[in-house]
Amino acid sequence: MSGLPEDRNAELRALFFESANELLQSLNEAGLDLEANPSDEEVIRRVRRAVHTLKGDSAACGFHKLSELAHELEEVLSPEIGQSSGSRLADVVLMAADNFGAMLSAYQRNAEPPPADSLRTMIRGLIDAPAATVPVDARIAAHFQWTEYEQLMISEAVHRGETVYNVALRVDPASLMHAAAFQLIRNVLHSCGTVIALRPEDSFAAETLEIVEAALASHQTQEHIAQRCRIPAVVSDLRGERAATPETVEHELLGDLLQKQAANAASSAGELGASASPQKSPAMASAAATVAESILRVDASRIDAVMNLVGELIIGKSMLHRSLAEFDQRHARDPVRAKLSDALAFQSRVLDELHKCVLKIRMVPVEQLFRRFPRLVRDVAKQCGKDVALELSGQNTDLDKGILDALAEPLSHLVRNAVDHGVEDAEERIAAGKPARGTVYLNAYHQGTQVVIEVRDDGCGIDLAEIRKLAVEKGIVKAGEIQRLSDSEVLNLIFEPGFSTAAEVTEVSGRGVGMDVVRTVLDNLKGTVHVSSVKGRGTTMQLRVPLTLASVQTLLFRVSGRLFAVPLSSVVEITRITDADIHRVDQREVLRLREQILTLVRLDSLSQIHAVAAQDTQKKKRNFVIVIGAAEKRFGLVVDSLVGEEELVIKALPEEIISSDLVSGASILGDGTVVLILNVPAVLSRLSRATPLGAIA
Repeated sequence: MSGLPEDRNAELRALFFESANELLQSLNEAGLDLEANPSDEEVIRRVRRAVHTLKGDSAACGFHKLSELAHELEEVLSPEIGQSSGSRLADVVLMAADNFGAMLSAYQRNAEPPPADSLRTMIRGLIDAPAATVPVDARIAAHFQWTEYEQLMISEAVHRGETVYNVALRVDPASLMHAAAFQLIRNVLHSCGTVIALRPEDSFAAETLEIVEAALASHQTQEHIAQRCRIPAVVSDLRGERAATPETVEHELLGDLLQKQAANAASSAGELGASASPQKSPAMASAAATVAESILRVDASRIDAVMNLVGELIIGKSMLHRSLAEFDQRHARDPVRAKLSDALAFQSRVLDELHKCVLKIRMVPVEQLFRRFPRLVRDVAKQCGKDVALELSGQNTDLDKGILDALAEPLSHLVRNAVDHGVEDAEERIAAGKPARGTVYLNAYHQGTQVVIEVRDDGCGIDLAEIRKLAVEKGIVKAGEIQRLSDSEVLNLIFEPGFSTAAEVTEVSGRGVGMDVVRTVLDNLKGTVHVSSVKGRGTTMQLRVPLTLASVQTLLFRVSGRLFAVPLSSVVEITRITDADIHRVDQREVLRLREQILTLVRLDSLSQIHAVAAQDTQKKKRNFVIVIGAAEKRFGLVVDSLVGEEELVIKALPEEIISSDLVSGASILGDGTVVLILNVPAVLSRLSRATPLGAIA
């Protein structure tokens, strides 16, 4: 048998890793479910199916150590062992998910996978444990191992709206005619619905019959079927349950696909076995096509390439608009002008729809990110000896995939901090009149052109006095300046590098890093992070990020002859002032605007901005001021003139071209003019690190 071509093998490996990550997430979720309900047989079967699929897929890709470990785990995933092991099985499943994840990471790096000795010890401990407290004959040891064709038929029945049950019946040992008993059982099953699978398949194998297993599609209730199947003197015990869902079948189909392609099998009939007739292949192909058509996996780089081309088309649209404007000025009476205008309007509508469609392709629900946090909260709470619950909302909120991936680490740090630092011990909570169990809340929602993600806890809150004290001790703020800071500015000090309130370094937190990284990531995403806290009641961390980083609606303006842009979502208002309206406080220019004191910013006065703007040596008597807002902060941007609003396609700038962090990117207008896009969070950060002024906030 010839091996797979190298490019095909790489494609299968990529498919395997993507599928394996989904299986690991389902293992984590099932482990948490087992911890809450240790005797839930359906959860145990769910785990077994995931492990079985992972075993087959990894073997097909040549990852034998992973496949062998999954095979060992399968031995403890039986209802009998699950009934007796209790919560210990949940610990094994969660540890297995961690070990599988580490091995997959090693395989992706082409490194040797780490050993899993601790997991193997736990598995052997469950296998060698005393027999279950439930008598062996109290349950029917059914397997319900259906063929691929039977699984596909189950899937099609569920898609038609039918309920599929796995039914196991124990033939009464006192029955003298097992063949006749089998015939009676089969007749009753057929009267209850459609029998998709039956073991044994005929009465010839029924002489030594003990258990009859069937997959039954029916519109009848489970109670009705159980009542019909309790045949006196024929059936001594009965077991019934819901069969596999279509999602489970999808995973198993993927595993079979990997194995078949890797093995380069000659025909599907040979794989199905001798009992499969040729007439069954169309049904199987139909079900497989249904599964295949539901999800189309596309590499993110291909979508990025399409997005880049759409961006170039938007620039081309701008060029056409400018060309048409020039044509209109020179040939106002030309009849071709109206035709060109109509054609351009049509092209603009189609391009706008194309842009929206590509953006939607990149959008994914934040549920993909939120799914990892129940396990994280459980592990951190266990390490800290706390009882903490996690409540999720807004999981269907859509966000750009690139932004979602970048938020994974900052959100993990915030959730970890909420459990470790925010939520108190049970004794402290009870003494404060709170329930013993603390709660961390994760919420996401759209707000204008931004997505807001909140991490909130009902813990002790942040002690502002402690923050002030530590800020002075660590030299972040001078002692004479600390009292001049507002409460919101004091809270923002936790994002300074090296700031930490942890009394000691632990495995969970307290390493003196983290919150500054959160702010750095948000700045890179052109977003903001805002913290609010009430002592004794809890803390809320609010992350605001744009829906996408591909394009942005902006306001264009000029400073010293250079064209700049600022995101329109950050613009609060625009006003005009004279030199007499500007005052100086603590070496800063400020403006009084409707009972609010705004700090004024000139781009040529901020350090490093000379790399992108020339000095303006001649002051104007009247200036435009763009009031910029982010979270609760405001400042006024002094500009020479306003150009207008325009949608810009963002292009990243290489560091050798621009060294200032005050510029986040650039764009090109239709006439070829380069526009520099202002980085609002970086400007705010620069102001907050300068001499403090309470009126900024």
